[in-house]
Amino acid sequence: MSDSLSTVSDKLGMPPGALVHVGNVHEAVTRLFVVDYTSEYANEHSIQSIDELRQYRNSSSITWVIIEGLTDVGVVEDVGKMFDIHPLVLEDILNTHQRAKFEEYDDYLFIVLKCLMPEKGEFSVNYEQISLLVLRNVVLMFKEKTDDLFNPLLKQLRNSKGRLRSSGSDYLTYAVLDNIVDQGFLLIDALDETVILVESDVYDNPTPATLNQIQRLKREMINVRRNMSPVREMLAAMLRSESPLIHEQTYLYLRDVSDHSLRVIESVESYRDILSGLLEIYISSISNKMNEVMKVLTVFASIFIPLTFLAGIYGMNFEYMPELHWKWAYPALWVAFITIPAVLLVYFKKKKWL
Repeated sequence: MSDSLSTVSDKLGMPPGALVHVGNVHEAVTRLFVVDYTSEYANEHSIQSIDELRQYRNSSSITWVIIEGLTDVGVVEDVGKMFDIHPLVLEDILNTHQRAKFEEYDDYLFIVLKCLMPEKGEFSVNYEQISLLVLRNVVLMFKEKTDDLFNPLLKQLRNSKGRLRSSGSDYLTYAVLDNIVDQGFLLIDALDETVILVESDVYDNPTPATLNQIQRLKREMINVRRNMSPVREMLAAMLRSESPLIHEQTYLYLRDVSDHSLRVIESVESYRDILSGLLEIYISSISNKMNEVMKVLTVFASIFIPLTFLAGIYGMNFEYMPELHWKWAYPALWVAFITIPAVLLVYFKKKKWL
């Protein structure tokens, strides 16, 4: 598990806009990667400092800057100085406990949301906060981790001369958001496989491990819903925006992303209901098993009550008990011991208690 660099409590007492990284440390070193492209070419390379971005500020090309790792607060601060970003926005970028939101400023747009990806093996969710600063010809993306999340998008930029290469920063932003939201479908597929296995266990062989699995999945669904639900509001705010940084034709694509997010959220809600149903079935199944056990024990107790009564009577040490001196008293008692359970079992069968 990653070590925590700073918590929200560490920021108490600091002035608004104080730049402190809040969240888990996923990358010890901050890496900077640039993709600069037009309809004619696409260049990509790593850079060592924010100063190297100065040449792209007034370029006619589209520049996608990928910043991976948020531990180096100085990098975020330099971005703010170079592109004139408000300190509160920079503060939100460094605080990785943000709710998905969209904010408009005069010269740029700020977008922050969580990317949810399924882990390999046992179902669990990998959360990564991604922040976007959208300028006229520059998109700055801040990620917590180094991963291959946007490799498909980079591949399109390398090999395609289609809409992505010929469109502006707003379309690149749409493509990034679409890639993030569509991770939810992979998450739902992984969840579906896990739920099917849990459902089989609940019906065939419910165990305490099954209960733990259901409870773990329910908690995971709560976290997924908490992070996915605001995405719909964020996209709705983007669709209402009249910013000149979003071109008219891009709104159609943003509506498509909004539809995708709605489908993911509805799927999460459905699986949460399914898990609640499985929990009720598990409890009912365990209760039925307990009832079966209690029924068997009750039958045995009912059979041995009269036998215990007879044994108790003839176990007393009274002197004048005529049956004690009868020649056939002992065999007669065994006949009673055998006959009484047999009669009770027949009666229970007839009543369909067995």
